Amino acid sequence: MIGGPLLNTGRRGWLRSIGIAALLTMVVAPTPAVAQEEQKPPVTVPALTDWAPESGTYAYRNETRIVAETGAERRVAGTLADDLRAAGHGTVPVVRGGARAGDIVIDVRPAESALGAEGYTLHAGKRLSVTGATETGAFYGTRTLLQLLAQGDRIPAGRTVDVPRYKERGVGVCACYIHVSLPWLENLVREMAYHKLNQLLLELKVKSDAHPEANTWGYYTKDEIRRLVALGEQYHVEIIPEINSPGHMDPWIENRPDLQLTDSDGTKQPSRLDITQQAAFDYYTSLMDEYAQVFTAKSWHMGADEYMLGSDFAKYPQVLKYARAKYGPDATPQDAFVDFVNRVHDYAAGKGVDLRIWNDGLTGANTVSVKTDTTVEHWLNVAVKPGQLIAQGYQVMNAAYSLYLIRGGFHSDTASLYDQSWDPRSFEGEKLDSAQGITGAKISLWPDNGRGETENEVAVRLWPALRHIAQATWGDPHPDATYAGFVERGTAVGHAPGWRDLTRVPVADGTYAFGSSFTASVHRTADGYATLRSAAGCLAISGGRLTLNVPLQPGVEATWDTCDAANTLQRWELEPAAGGYRLVNAITRMALTVTDDGRITQYPPDQRPPAVWHLT
Repeated sequence: MIGGPLLNTGRRGWLRSIGIAALLTMVVAPTPAVAQEEQKPPVTVPALTDWAPESGTYAYRNETRIVAETGAERRVAGTLADDLRAAGHGTVPVVRGGARAGDIVIDVRPAESALGAEGYTLHAGKRLSVTGATETGAFYGTRTLLQLLAQGDRIPAGRTVDVPRYKERGVGVCACYIHVSLPWLENLVREMAYHKLNQLLLELKVKSDAHPEANTWGYYTKDEIRRLVALGEQYHVEIIPEINSPGHMDPWIENRPDLQLTDSDGTKQPSRLDITQQAAFDYYTSLMDEYAQVFTAKSWHMGADEYMLGSDFAKYPQVLKYARAKYGPDATPQDAFVDFVNRVHDYAAGKGVDLRIWNDGLTGANTVSVKTDTTVEHWLNVAVKPGQLIAQGYQVMNAAYSLYLIRGGFHSDTASLYDQSWDPRSFEGEKLDSAQGITGAKISLWPDNGRGETENEVAVRLWPALRHIAQATWGDPHPDATYAGFVERGTAVGHAPGWRDLTRVPVADGTYAFGSSFTASVHRTADGYATLRSAAGCLAISGGRLTLNVPLQPGVEATWDTCDAANTLQRWELEPAAGGYRLVNAITRMALTVTDDGRITQYPPDQRPPAVWHLT
């Protein structure tokens, strides 16, 4: 383009005098490819869109300090200092005042209202400054800084103003039924924050003091959840709890037949809460109260999906009877369902908490409406479309099925979504022209076939999808010409500081005596666990009751089965402990213990102390 106007001016005499070759040299030489490359924004995920380059570079060095004054600024600075150390950038002091060359300056200025709740400016010059209108905004600026430093200690001089397009940018994990290890979830929180994702939905079971009959595996202790929530607060990731109801309640009411919905044949339904009973509502809200002891989020997700999955309301005449008694002769069974949702909504609101639900229960077959300040997370294409929900006044989050990663099942096609320039307006069954009413989007991880993949295998699938949803919810959904280019962008920024490599096996392959219990050869698996082989076969958990295709029954005895490289139940984590190792099954997440009569069985670690094997 630079040469075009000159070559078409008609000044042929001038061209003849200097020669075309000389002209091309004059035109092309002043703007080499390197100079053009320097005009591009530095590489980050999400990508920077308005980088204004300046001359020179910012140099991070041994003398660098973090300058922060107020409490909010020093909290951001303290986390940044921790992360710089974890990333191998040394120990950086946090000081007040007197910024000098090479320093990092953290600034929280509420007057910078144009930045909103999460935006920031970053200016790299002789020193580097990060400014946000809020503590969260300044924190996100430090994530950009960490990504830049992951690529080298010199950052091109320049300035950016970086503000997210959507307020909710998330990941959902169903650690329901099966257990997902705490280190894995902690890795996820760090990775989310590193990529400016701000919401983690966790459907899981917290071990209950009020209802010990519900404490079937896999649950989390309250202290474990407090630790995870504290990490989320430090890294500005809101962790929203979910107890799915009134369907999918079997983890909670399988031992409470009195609360189970009963069909017209007299058969109890352990997955369905009887919404016609006050006792069932009281039971559910008592669980909400118990979760409030460990979760601090201002949102509660009650699920509300698939209540009649595989059945229909006609088999439960008491539901219609309840609806008509409360709402009149024209009421439908669906009104009883909506009534339960609204009662939970009001209970949550009384605690200062907003309600969230899945969309598929809103079928239109009701005369009573779900309260419009309920956020609807849209995952399934049903009769009531996202545009209708928004027109009715609901805030809608895009949790499309196309963004799902299911163990042993469907996996989101991240490359295809990127090539389509997918963004949160693209719902299942409808593409909206406007982002109005859309809170954002999230990817979802479900354990439908719990033994289909290990946690480490899920992680490999997750990170590209996580980076894509971060990009699509924060900024331009297609910053690179090709998906391969976007993958290179993610590779350049790497993992978050503090991210733990969970694929490291702490012992070399070889044959070991596990105390006096057994001798086996240890072989590392491709996904970073180990198989234990003896003459009798490979150590496995293969007995007991199955839940989502996983033997989750405590007390099941370990067996030596025919070795099968594809059998994930034969994979083990060697967890260092007291000079030896615990053996934790990669799928059941229970540890092995030795009974008084010498049997080797699996138990949750808080029920029976795991055995510690000293290897020789």
